[in-house]
Amino acid sequence: MLELNPLGKMLIFFGVILILIGGAVLLAGKVPWIGRLPGDIFIQKKNFTFYFPLATSIIISIILTLIFSLLSRR
Repeated sequence: MLELNPLGKMLIFFGVILILIGGAVLLAGKVPWIGRLPGDIFIQKKNFTFYFPLATSIIISIILTLIFSLLSRR
């Protein structure tokens, strides 16, 4: 018989991860400096706007790398 216990645990894990990501997205609008760091690229012309949050992406990447490295050291 096929055991679904590991599949259920994996689905719960990914569900919790999605809830945490959703909460972070909701709270990101309340943090005034996210998306407005000195390294973020913002170009605005008459009919064209380009925005690339380079510095914000690097900071988020570093934070996620630290979190995942701490979680993987069980």
